Amino acid sequence: MPLWGTGPAVDERALLADQNGFAKRLRKANLALSNCGITSVAMDQPTNDAAASPTGAATNTLPTGFANAPRVSHALFRIGDKVQHRTFGFRGVVFDVDPVFANSEEWYESNPLQPDRNQPFYHLLADNGEQSYVAYVSQQNLMTDDGSEPIDHPAIAMMFKRLPDGDYKLDSQRWN
Repeated sequence: MPLWGTGPAVDERALLADQNGFAKRLRKANLALSNCGITSVAMDQPTNDAAASPTGAATNTLPTGFANAPRVSHALFRIGDKVQHRTFGFRGVVFDVDPVFANSEEWYESNPLQPDRNQPFYHLLADNGEQSYVAYVSQQNLMTDDGSEPIDHPAIAMMFKRLPDGDYKLDSQRWN
């Protein structure tokens, strides 16, 4: 079951176990972007200096680094989903999901929409018809993109397979 699919709540133990895997995937995504001549946007990811051990049910606390995260976070979109920004109209493919806001304070303050921080945020390979870029967007500002036109971003072909129905699926051969 995916960590942030349309299913049940996020499991903190799985999050901790996946931190090293996430870092590896993020390095590969940044490498894929740099191979396309795109500089990725630096994201300030939460850190967890505590040992990766299951949280005891008796304490009912989150591990260090997740103290401000909500206990339950439901993502509407998954990696590979096509989405469109509700306000600005650009389209993109989801390549990562943060269960809550995990970017810099400076980024948040510069965002004119000021979305709620306690919701999923999506890393997108985005295209606005004029240029390709990496976008970081809150769930409330996204909707499903049902269009049949492919999203024009050079990193998509390096990370995803385009399926016959127009959807995208991670290319597992690139991630081994």
